[in-house]
Amino acid sequence: MEINLVRKNKKFHFEAENTEGQTVGIDANPAIGGEGKGFRPMEMLLVGLGGCSGIDMINVLTKQKEPLEDVKIKINATRKDNEVPAIFDVINIHFDLYGALSVQKVERALDLTFEKYCSVSNIIGRSATIEFSYAIHA
Repeated sequence: MEINLVRKNKKFHFEAENTEGQTVGIDANPAIGGEGKGFRPMEMLLVGLGGCSGIDMINVLTKQKEPLEDVKIKINATRKDNEVPAIFDVINIHFDLYGALSVQKVERALDLTFEKYCSVSNIIGRSATIEFSYAIHA
């Protein structure tokens, strides 16, 4: 895995590119001179958490032959602002799941996702509390 970052201006705007040529903008908080030209690095961690847990959860539900039609993921996080660095304290991740899904299979899929499969949650979970919830919309 390789990621290359290129500075795009004389401030804090970077463009990150993976080996497949896909890009994402990264910028700093406006409080220190960021210009809103990309995600902040800590936001990128939450994007990674949402993507990783979403992919793993969908994979488990697919293997369970559950009729998942769609999923939306919302993440809220607090940081330890009185510390340097200001790492995450608590992360709440909520899954809105669409389809005629079994509650037991959804709960099993989420447990496996966060306890076993999602690499990002296992890394972030070493310093922050990760709480998850879900709602099934048939």
